[in-house]
Amino acid sequence: MTLVTGATGKTGAVVVAELLKRAMPVRALVHREDERADRLRGLGAEVVVAQMHDHDQLARALTDVKQAYYVPLLSPHSLHAAMAFAVAARNARIDAVVQMSQWLSHPAHPSVMTRETWLIDRAFAMIPNLAHVIVNPGMFADNFLRTLDLAALLHIHPVMTGDSRSAPISNEDLGRVIAALLVDPRAHAGRRYRPTGAKLLTGSQMADAIAAAVGHRVIPVRIPFWLFRKVARMDGVDPHVVLSYREYLADHRAGAFEIGGGVTDVVEALTGTPAESFETTARRYAAQPFARQTWSRRLRAFVRFNLAPFWPGYDLDRYSRQRAFPVPPEPSLAADDARWREEHLAQHPVPSGAGA
Repeated sequence: MTLVTGATGKTGAVVVAELLKRAMPVRALVHREDERADRLRGLGAEVVVAQMHDHDQLARALTDVKQAYYVPLLSPHSLHAAMAFAVAARNARIDAVVQMSQWLSHPAHPSVMTRETWLIDRAFAMIPNLAHVIVNPGMFADNFLRTLDLAALLHIHPVMTGDSRSAPISNEDLGRVIAALLVDPRAHAGRRYRPTGAKLLTGSQMADAIAAAVGHRVIPVRIPFWLFRKVARMDGVDPHVVLSYREYLADHRAGAFEIGGGVTDVVEALTGTPAESFETTARRYAAQPFARQTWSRRLRAFVRFNLAPFWPGYDLDRYSRQRAFPVPPEPSLAADDARWREEHLAQHPVPSGAGA
């Protein structure tokens, strides 16, 4: 039995579907019963409801489980949840964990979420007799395509990364990579894999790909982070996520996602199929209802866009102070940290014969 945490999420749902295609029994861990949980049942998964911060609920979810996919929470209590899972996994004596990490993971990063991810990496590695596999992608294509409605309706693509580049990977490709690792996780024990998209792109080049997806010209528009803070609050984005974006964007502009060449063949090596292009991913988003091009939707988007500068934005420094997040004495972006470079550039190659 394979346990998939975050099973209704953007990678978890793909992992569940891919494992079921391989006729592997799957237990999908969800936070609540809803239509997404029903869809997983419809695919053939066993669905359990559990809170990630509750050790006892996690222990029950891990009963008779051989291996698990663990994706950290995007919340101020991510480390608490991970430790609860680690203790439950050790007590259950499961064989393997494939863990979602992140390319920027290091202990002195300005982002508390990234520092906690580094600790989670190490905590899971300390579980005796566990085959621990780390997947540390860079930027997700989803990060750049959540605003595709602006491109579809207003012909603009917001850019906050300057001229720096990354190779954004789709949720679908990530899910396929994770599923491939779960087929035989012991063959990958102790390894780190950096799956990426097909090509390094600037924000302007992403705008060109999005233009092809929506069927008309799209202009890349550089927007300041203060405006992003306002739009994020307008859209109800969790301030903890926005806080991390501030640091990730700084690392992006510093070239962190171009280091080591920026593009790997991990997706193809593990799944047998190359990573899809950013345009292919964008076309999938363009087909969703939020990007449907009608005059009424275009008018609403225009009004919201013009209201954004006047909307109250998140005060991220105040948010950090209120929660008393620990701060390293000498924080450094990943791109500027020699230890991070040494550690992350020593990525393991994909073992021969390990693909799908």
